[in-house]
Amino acid sequence: MPPIVVSAEISRSPHDVFEYVTDPTKLSEWQESVVRSESSKTPVDVGTTARVTRRVGGREMTQSAEVAGLNPPTSWTVRGLDGPVRGDVKGTIDPLDNGTASRVTIELDLHGHGLGKLLLPLFVGRKVQDEMPRNMQHLKERLERGS
Repeated sequence: MPPIVVSAEISRSPHDVFEYVTDPTKLSEWQESVVRSESSKTPVDVGTTARVTRRVGGREMTQSAEVAGLNPPTSWTVRGLDGPVRGDVKGTIDPLDNGTASRVTIELDLHGHGLGKLLLPLFVGRKVQDEMPRNMQHLKERLERGS
C-alpha cells in the first residue's frame, strides 16, 4: 500500500504547530480513533516513546511508537514499534505568510506484520485513508481556536 499523505494550511506559526502536533498526549484531541495516549517524557525528544490506544472495529488496541527524528519547527518522524499494523509517520511544516501560518503535511506509511498483512488491505488501510483527512481538519480547527 502506498503511503497516505494529507496536508492542511493552518493559521498558526510553525513553532506553535510543531509543539502541538509532536505532543503524543494531544493525539486524542485531533485524531478520531485515539482513545488515550501517554508519553514516556515531555517535552519529547528523539527516543521518546508513546503508548497510544485506538478504537479499531469496536475494540481498543494499544500500541507503542517512538519519536525517531525531530527537527523543530519543520519536521518530525515517528516509528511504530509493535502491533499487527504499524505506522511510520513523516511530518513536515512549511512556513506561510512570513511565518504567521503553516502548511502541515503528514505522510503515513503502514506496514502489516503477521495477521496485519491481511487486515491492512482489507480493512485498516481504507479506514485510515478515510480518517486522515478528517484528522487534519480537526488539527486545523483545534490550533486555529488557540489550543
